[in-house]
Amino acid sequence: MNSFLRSLSPGQQVGLLFVALFGLLLLLSIGAFLASLRERPDTPEGDSSRAELRNFEGVLRASWLMAAVFWVGWASGETVATVLFALVAFFALREFITMSPTRRGDHRSLILAFFAVLPIQFWLTGTAHFDLFTVFIPVYVFLAIPVVSALANDPQRFLERNAKLQWGIMVCVYGMSHVPALLVLDFPHWDNDKNAFLVFFLALVVQTSMVVQHLAARQLRRKSALMLRAPEISSSFSWRAWAAGMAAGGVLGGILSSMTPFKPGQGLAMALIACAAGSFGHLVMKALKRDRGATPWGGGVASVTGATGLLDRVDALCFAAPVFFHSVRWYFDL
Repeated sequence: MNSFLRSLSPGQQVGLLFVALFGLLLLLSIGAFLASLRERPDTPEGDSSRAELRNFEGVLRASWLMAAVFWVGWASGETVATVLFALVAFFALREFITMSPTRRGDHRSLILAFFAVLPIQFWLTGTAHFDLFTVFIPVYVFLAIPVVSALANDPQRFLERNAKLQWGIMVCVYGMSHVPALLVLDFPHWDNDKNAFLVFFLALVVQTSMVVQHLAARQLRRKSALMLRAPEISSSFSWRAWAAGMAAGGVLGGILSSMTPFKPGQGLAMALIACAAGSFGHLVMKALKRDRGATPWGGGVASVTGATGLLDRVDALCFAAPVFFHSVRWYFDL
């Protein structure tokens, strides 16, 4: 099997990975459809079973969407992939801003964020201007946003309004832009046509960690053994569940290291770094939602991880991507 995989070109290897991914999603979708045909009694147990099925179907829909985005991006090249992730960042930022009321004095700053900052950041990503890419938002944009707001002549809640927009740009635009940035990294002694595997590696280990963490939390809660660390923010976060998610993501990273420039130990370490950043980032975003007095970022059915809106489904990736990207650049001196 290994000799067969090595005999394939990088493009064929990535294509085979997509075939396996879509095949797995198809089997899971068929299983969910068959499960939906089963009759369930109108009892608390039946209601719980239907809710679990709806949650699983929500995860499948999100997985199909993200898999399709990855496939279209890979098939169309790095430029199209960058544009697709820019669109994801656009809609995620829109969800973030929608949750917080804005004033007329914010309109100029919002236009700057959506139609100047976002396209410039992703242009820097696609052209691999990493020196400017890493500081454009944290330095230049963070200074420009309050200047534009001040010129709007609206001092009411000035600090809160600007901090909200800056934080949204940082998470949704800056964080998400590091996902396609992995495609343009130049590794020595590595075929850079295989960089799509790095994106898969990051997404798979982070998502696996999050799903296992929430499933473990649910199981512990059923046994009344869950010791919540931050009950006012998350009804599922505990160190035991978090450790289970980290272990699952780390082990998967070691297993998948063969499809990356990493050795097994390096894959394990990079996966743990990404999973830690993603899980804590998800907790931070939950705190922001509680502050806004809302459970989901968007409407719809909650997934197994409690996600409903787009930002709910990508918030862990938004936190994990920049930490993973810069860890890889630092370690390999790129």
